[in-house]
Amino acid sequence: MMQNELLRVNGLPVLQNRVYSSASSAMTSPKGGMVLVQDDVTGLVFNAAFDADLLNYDADYQNEQACSSVFRRHLDEVLCVIRRHFLTPSLIEVGCGKGYFLDRLRTAGYEAIGIDPAYEGDSPHVIKAPFSAALGLSADALVLRHVLEHIQNPVEFLYAIAHANGGRGSIYIEVPCFEWICERRAWFDIFYEHVNYFRAADFQRMFGRIHEQGHVFGGQYLYVVADLASLRDPADFGTDRVALPPDFLSGIDRCKLLARSAPGSKAIWGASSKGVIFSHHLQTSGIDFDLAIDINPVKQDKYMAGTALKIVSPEHALSMLPAGSLVFVMNSNYFDEIVAQSRGSFRLVKVDQNEL
Repeated sequence: MMQNELLRVNGLPVLQNRVYSSASSAMTSPKGGMVLVQDDVTGLVFNAAFDADLLNYDADYQNEQACSSVFRRHLDEVLCVIRRHFLTPSLIEVGCGKGYFLDRLRTAGYEAIGIDPAYEGDSPHVIKAPFSAALGLSADALVLRHVLEHIQNPVEFLYAIAHANGGRGSIYIEVPCFEWICERRAWFDIFYEHVNYFRAADFQRMFGRIHEQGHVFGGQYLYVVADLASLRDPADFGTDRVALPPDFLSGIDRCKLLARSAPGSKAIWGASSKGVIFSHHLQTSGIDFDLAIDINPVKQDKYMAGTALKIVSPEHALSMLPAGSLVFVMNSNYFDEIVAQSRGSFRLVKVDQNEL
């Protein structure tokens, strides 16, 4: 297999959304290497050093974003796309996580079944297993939100889903957008948990019939609604060469300079993937933070992978950080929400808009 190497990073925490009960366990959490490459035949971009055996999705894996009204509005937008195309109630959500969006689908009138081997709830509408033909399930439509970027051999995975569904049906796929990552120089969005990084052209090669394609969540996410029966090998349709901008990692130095020039306390707002990778790179450069802030109550009073930053609620941050403290905001989609929650007490910086 011929590959074009795009980026190499060592020692990344392998599970950015896993939280830890102690600083010591967070600091010694598993690490892995990133060798980001583009396959010359399929055009797909992925981590050639990825080892799925390093990942363990358990009860301490916390990636629920629906605590935020901003993210709930995003899910409303996704539901609008789904309603435009999925006109019968027959639906399966593959990789339903903790079941929040599945509940939204059912409330909207879909007879939705969730499939997820790591599901921890007790909903009678969720099957705790991988989606396979052995389950004997099929539906007119399938939803695959933020799953495909975690799967080695994503085309094989899609073929397995199509086979299990009788080779029919429509599918909604949503993944982070690699083009957005490149344009924004979002170095903090390259992390171990995501083995794949997709562009719009990737899905155009994978599917012969696409009903709709676009971007949501401020351009950060790419989605496609496609006909499963039209799934095909992207290697048969040529490719184009992708490259990271030469200044892709320059934001690390800018953040480092800003942090060093600002006396006093420093924190990050957002203790998920972006925050873990941001703090990892900054800590490696000699910058320490006092704490991390997150509105997800399940993460609060726990510790972030790798850097072992303590995660606190916005209310606790207001009492712990002096007025004027420098706070790096991991995702500007939430900026207005964060401004309101921080009550004007902090100096807020959007890291994904290069406002440094």
